[in-house]
Amino acid sequence: MTTVTLIGTRLADTGREFVYQGESPDCEGCPYRSQCLNLSEGTRYRVTGIRENAQTLDCAVHDAGVRAVEVEPAPVPANVPSKQAYAGGRVSLAGPCPHTECPSHGYCVPDGAGFDDERVIDQVLGEPPHDTCALDRDLTLVEFRAEE
Repeated sequence: MTTVTLIGTRLADTGREFVYQGESPDCEGCPYRSQCLNLSEGTRYRVTGIRENAQTLDCAVHDAGVRAVEVEPAPVPANVPSKQAYAGGRVSLAGPCPHTECPSHGYCVPDGAGFDDERVIDQVLGEPPHDTCALDRDLTLVEFRAEE
């Protein structure tokens, strides 16, 4: 489902993904609030189109202004416990990981999915990018279904 919203002009690239973080204190009093703050907080989105002939609007948050784009919810790649990694299954993340240097850290602590969330696995991608897990977890890389 495509939604039209406003994002920073520097971020307005087709294919770019981002997690909507919600309203900034700088948004107070902005005349474009209803067009800009129309996404679900914590959800990962992908820019699917840039509105042509749209103006660049002044913004207190984005130094180069904002412009209209089309977005849709995007799937979230994540590492989950291998015993629960099957397409169509509902699963939660294994838990926090302090090992930020690990090549899998971004999948164990993915943007757009919380530890308390139970998400549906859209597809199993396979082995995670790490050789061994420092927390001795048996993990599989999956793609969570995009949130509606």
